[in-house]
Amino acid sequence: MGTTYNVKFFSETEQPIEQIQQRIEQRLFEINKLMSTYDPESELSRFNQSRFTTPIEMSDETVLVLNEALRLGELSGGVLDVTVGPLVNLWGFGPTQRPEKTPSEEEVQAIRAFVGLDKLRITGNQVTKLHPMLYVDLSTIAKGYGVDELANIMASYGIDNYLVEIGGEMRVKGLKPNGEAWRIAIEKPVVNERAIQRVVSVGDNALATSGDYRNYYEEDGVRFSHLIDPTTGKPIQHNTVSVTVIHPSSMTADGLATAFNVMGWEKAVQLADEHNLAVLIIRKTPEGFEEFESSAFKATVTTY
Repeated sequence: MGTTYNVKFFSETEQPIEQIQQRIEQRLFEINKLMSTYDPESELSRFNQSRFTTPIEMSDETVLVLNEALRLGELSGGVLDVTVGPLVNLWGFGPTQRPEKTPSEEEVQAIRAFVGLDKLRITGNQVTKLHPMLYVDLSTIAKGYGVDELANIMASYGIDNYLVEIGGEMRVKGLKPNGEAWRIAIEKPVVNERAIQRVVSVGDNALATSGDYRNYYEEDGVRFSHLIDPTTGKPIQHNTVSVTVIHPSSMTADGLATAFNVMGWEKAVQLADEHNLAVLIIRKTPEGFEEFESSAFKATVTTY
């Protein structure tokens, strides 16, 4: 996954720490071997390398994550799109370097020809490309799946008080040893320092934040974000800078945070209210940062 993991737990009974850590690392290794785009031999990489439009049998786990990606893609009106990777690369945010010049409309449209959730079909465990160049990247959702799997390991040992985190996506349950709720800092979306927007507790839930204030570049006074809007094929250009989502599933929170950030303030506010989702949205205005808290967010979160 190209990142770190962190597990904290509190248990009234003695736990086999080394055994738990081994299980965690083995589980993360297994997920990587299925869904990593860093590993050229992973199940997902082999799917991406295929240039055929015949169905490919894939594992239950990868299909589960793919189906959730498709569900969230539909929920977000196509804004969360796990096939957008070639456009991310074109704009210089993938493994390739920043482009020497801004991609042309023709270059964008040429790649958009094989980008889109409508070009991916899942029937049972059979996954089919409807275009041979289709490329799937689950980085917007697979880390969250990993967090959920670590939470399942905690549950299998009867541990009811924990915080598990992978690359900033986290899920908590129960209390800290001192009897207080787990407290999580939501970062202020500023470029030049690490600062806290607010500190919250979220009950027995996952928390995921997506922002565009770390990964971007500027050219001729124009800011290019790593977040690509699949409806245009170009980096987002609005003033929404950070979105935090609270949800029982880290996988779902992970995907939704990205989707809300890409779609921007108005559509995100509407969707959060329409589906009763716990969302905090921050946008940058000439007067400073403005927040929107959905009613579900207010009902779920305690702010300190």
